[in-house]
Parts: sequence; structure tokens; C-alpha cells
Amino acid sequence: MATKPAATARAPQAFRSTQLAEFFAPQRTPSTALPAPDPFLRNLTVGVLEVFAGVREVDQLGRWLTEDAYRKLLARANLATRARSARGVAAKRPVHAILSVHQSSPADGIIEAVVVVRGPARTRALAVRIEGMDGRWRATSLALL
Repeated sequence: MATKPAATARAPQAFRSTQLAEFFAPQRTPSTALPAPDPFLRNLTVGVLEVFAGVREVDQLGRWLTEDAYRKLLARANLATRARSARGVAAKRPVHAILSVHQSSPADGIIEAVVVVRGPARTRALAVRIEGMDGRWRATSLALL
């Protein structure tokens, strides 16, 4: 006579998939476990300006950005490329000097900053929101002013 295996206690499918999604989602990191944000902000600013100038690919900044910020930067970089193409201007490496970095922390693991940059033609500002995720800083929002 075949015996029926004992029923094992299983969680409902919806519960398990939610639990797995939370486990594999980016994990928040407190400020104490993160490196200083200033070098990250400076390097990100230089990278963003080089993307807009057409001398750096957006993909090179992908690890520093969340998906939403990446998509917005990609769209803006494509517009800049089309504008350069319409004017017949070749891409060339920009020469910028970072004048100042102003930052505030509205919550633990979150920095909102403005990086002021002087270029050959004008002074610009990059507004950035970075958050600690998986033990490193990632930009969640960018705005070049």
C-alpha cells in the first residue's frame, strides 16, 4: 500500500514572491556605513557633463544611477547629441571647474546636493539626490540647471 507523503506547510505563492522581491531589491544603507559623498558627487558631476558633451557614454554611469535617473539622463543625452548634430558641432571634452558642493541630509542615508560648475561659456549647477543602497551611493535624481 502506497503511503501519501505528509503535507508540508507552504506559504502562499503571493507571500513567497513578495518576500523574495524584498530580499533581492536594493537594500537601504545608513550613512555611517557609506563612504564620504563629496568625491562621489564630484565624479558624478564630471561624468554627467561629459555625457552631455558627447565624450562619454551614459552606460559608463549606469552603476551610479537608479533606473529612473539612468533613463532620464539617456533621454537628455540623446537630445544633446541631436542638437550637436543639427548644428554640425563635433563632440569635444569639456573643461569645467567645480566651484562648490552644497549638501544637506533630509534623512539618514540620503543626501541632496547642488554642485556648482564653471565652464568656458557659463556657470551651471547640477542638483543631485543620492541615496545609500547596497553599501554605496546611487543617484536617484539629476537636474542640470
